[in-house]
Amino acid sequence: MLRLAKKMQDCIFLVVCLVVSSTLAMSVDDGNMVDIDEKKNTTDDLLVDDIHEVPENARSTILGGPGLWKSPVPYVLDKSLDLNAKGVILRAFDQFRVKSCIDFKPRDTEEYYLSFQNLVGCWSYVGRTFFNGQEISIDAGCDHIAIVEHTILHALGFYHEEIRHDRDDYVQINFDNVIAGQEGYFKKLGSDLSATHNVSYDYLSVMHSGKNVLSNGNGSTIITKDHKFQNVIGQRLDMSPRDAQKLKLLYKCNSTVASMFFCDFSNGMMCQMSQMSSCAQSDSEWEVVTQVSSGPSTDHTTLPAGNGENGQETGYFIHANTASGEEGDSAWLETQIMSTKRECKVQCLQFYYFHSGNEQDELNIWIREFQDEHDTKGTLRLMGQITGQSTYHWQIHHVSLNAPKNFRVVFEVRKGAGNSAGGFSIDDINLSETECPHVTLQIDDLEKLLSSSDFGTRIYSPRQYSKEGYAYRVAAILYQSFVGMYVQLLSGDNNDQLEWPCLQKQMTFQLLDQTPNMQKQMSKQIGFVTHQSHMSWGIHWWDNPLTSPWTYVFENGEFLFGGPLVGYPYLASMEELQTREFLKGGSAIFTFNFEDLTPLVNGSSLPCPQVRPMNNTNRSTNRDGGPCFLTGVPGFSPGLAASPVLSLLLAMISMQA
Repeated sequence: MLRLAKKMQDCIFLVVCLVVSSTLAMSVDDGNMVDIDEKKNTTDDLLVDDIHEVPENARSTILGGPGLWKSPVPYVLDKSLDLNAKGVILRAFDQFRVKSCIDFKPRDTEEYYLSFQNLVGCWSYVGRTFFNGQEISIDAGCDHIAIVEHTILHALGFYHEEIRHDRDDYVQINFDNVIAGQEGYFKKLGSDLSATHNVSYDYLSVMHSGKNVLSNGNGSTIITKDHKFQNVIGQRLDMSPRDAQKLKLLYKCNSTVASMFFCDFSNGMMCQMSQMSSCAQSDSEWEVVTQVSSGPSTDHTTLPAGNGENGQETGYFIHANTASGEEGDSAWLETQIMSTKRECKVQCLQFYYFHSGNEQDELNIWIREFQDEHDTKGTLRLMGQITGQSTYHWQIHHVSLNAPKNFRVVFEVRKGAGNSAGGFSIDDINLSETECPHVTLQIDDLEKLLSSSDFGTRIYSPRQYSKEGYAYRVAAILYQSFVGMYVQLLSGDNNDQLEWPCLQKQMTFQLLDQTPNMQKQMSKQIGFVTHQSHMSWGIHWWDNPLTSPWTYVFENGEFLFGGPLVGYPYLASMEELQTREFLKGGSAIFTFNFEDLTPLVNGSSLPCPQVRPMNNTNRSTNRDGGPCFLTGVPGFSPGLAASPVLSLLLAMISMQA
């Protein structure tokens, strides 16, 4: 079955972490697809009996005291757990690290620890209750990140939102519609047993039950006083910003474990970043602006979202102009000093950029690393570069970093040889001590594409390589009213050296919530683990495409062998895309991770990810016009400070008719 990819008529930009490519394929081929038929049931059926009480001591620990855990919380992943559940639990831990001060660690000899097991159902005790392993059950049907977060929040001291003592001001419980004998599920807590921490009632809480929980079939059991939230309660995307806020208040902390830096340039401020003078005596510098004549006309932060909401306040971003000056002129901007805290020295820089300059202009991302408290100058290391064609939308970009010690992030815009009408703009910067997505696919004007494209139109990423060397690509499939996401193994450089079939790999698809601050995002993600049972017509889905090909792929003038496309046809409906900030300025962003879970078969943690060295062929070799060293505050030692890190890699691909 020979597939010749039809070239696309519109321009779509693809951002791919860790890989640079030059081709994006689009086709309307209906063959070679396998849907994952497991239904991720994220309804309240899974959580009806999710709280296990301690006999004669069923008090909420949400008031604090000995029922709280000491961070990092020790844990064990029991062998009874499904492998996918283990991977989802680790991904949930990262959400707690990004959004709160709660961390987790594999148990050593601690007396109190969480023992994650498959004990039938999804349930937990409330607060720290037992020593020698407090059970928390995550069975194979509970392996969804929001369900896992919900269950962990019980263990950390949370009850359901709708039983807080002031709930009657916000919801009505219709007991006539409750299954007989289940009325106790809705028993309201007294203020002596729980605390709201002065945080408003949260219809978006991941701890809130859905409108039809325990319904006898005669109608909804929970009615919201504010009717616009009736179909919102019971969301199973992610913990909400107020969930994270209450967790911080409960554990009396203000910081987070993994979030290092955020800046949306609100109020026209540069977030304490510093201009660096150029030794070439260039007049170039970064400016805080509200618009640029050559684009963009607005910032990214306040772009209208699919839910109809957009910021009414004036939006700001930073811009470095390349329309004037001489070739080689550069503008430099660097953050405060960042300090790494986690054992794995890996960071992810995420930001949005707009390129309105010449294709030879450069946006370079560096880190300045400090060896110790005596090193006041630091050493610059290039981590990423953006150049090439100008853009027409704000583009997301990820840079993988691996700073082992204190560092600064440095942005440099360097004027190229050609004429420029604009320059580079940056907005909504997030830096975290987490791993970047392995593939990022941005689809601009998605709503228009869905309505105008043929049913089943596919948008492919270029060929990627996993950490182990498996070649693959990701596909977004447009179905007019919904979007599917799939992954496909391809022939590659390492096929004869790899183990086949490709098993125990977790494939995670995510629709990104583009809320500017990642601590407030509620993205949608779903995934599966490659398994020995994944077969059709006697052929394994994850076998070597060279020996068991399902199709042929034509990319960059080369014929490749491919396996089937495996994934989810209903990743997101148009209705879902119009909630949160999944659609922003008309663009949707999908990410994908390809993770080997083999170490979790008999273990409770994964090895630290390795950041690949940057392979940059466009980098300017003459750095005589680089920055003059900026010492910062007199008497201040960079080796003693703290903050974030970044690294990036981009592929911008256009598809022509």
